[in-house]
Amino acid sequence: MKRITILSGKGGTGKSTISSSLAVLLSKNKKIIAVDCDVDAPNLGLCLGIENNDYQWKSVETGYKAILIEEKCIHCGQCHDICKFGAISWNEKKNQPIFNRLLCEGCGACKLICPVQAIELIKVKNGRIGHAKTAYGFNIVTGQLEMGESGSGQIVLFIKTKAEHLAHEESADILLVDSAAGIGCPVIASINGSDYVIAVTEPTPSALSDLKKGLQVVEYFKIPYGLVINKFDINEKFSKKIEQFANENDIPLLGKIPYDEEFVNALINLTPAVVWNKKFESVFQEIIKNTSLME
Repeated sequence: MKRITILSGKGGTGKSTISSSLAVLLSKNKKIIAVDCDVDAPNLGLCLGIENNDYQWKSVETGYKAILIEEKCIHCGQCHDICKFGAISWNEKKNQPIFNRLLCEGCGACKLICPVQAIELIKVKNGRIGHAKTAYGFNIVTGQLEMGESGSGQIVLFIKTKAEHLAHEESADILLVDSAAGIGCPVIASINGSDYVIAVTEPTPSALSDLKKGLQVVEYFKIPYGLVINKFDINEKFSKKIEQFANENDIPLLGKIPYDEEFVNALINLTPAVVWNKKFESVFQEIIKNTSLME
């Protein structure tokens, strides 16, 4: 089984739109599992016509929060001094620390430094994962980070584990992973273990800058990758600059996708672009052809 991850340094480049169309085309000849690892804003399911109530959800506990055992506290203030997240303030009137649950990252530094073991770390339900069957015959696995919680990278690992189990049950050929944007924990967790990365960018300076940062993460894991330029014709001069960057760094250009309002109409109707309008098939087939692992 091959694990293909769709990456973009910048948000809004069309990564999920591209992932959904690639998934539909691949599913015609391969057994695939689609995986949405953007736990802060999972949209791949919407692109495939799956809504929130269609999923079978399960809560997960991957995060911790620090709590104070007041009767043990000796009011030394060491926990307040060591917290780098501003999650522990000091109540002068009560002469004791106050723990802010929303700011706490569950790192455990306060628990380690407390001389009287007056601090505990408790597990919290910080997210959920779910799976559903799409109208195109393949499963999608997704997840959501609960509002105000941390631990997105760990939830991505849960999502990928669930996807791996489904892939094993179905003898899948390809796991197609839609990563989050950026270079943070959920992106690193999405990329790790991939056989190939498809990096999506658009012809803007910010997109190219963020792309370069994302590719540094991919190169750290020594994963082969190629590049797709989306909406290339909105700024063909800058698209040429991106192509030059790719040539200078021996990055395969997998395909260029034109801007078309029909992509917007497809999203509005919760339909993959290649299903909404057959004229897009050749563009995405070209990407599949140039990504040899997907053939």
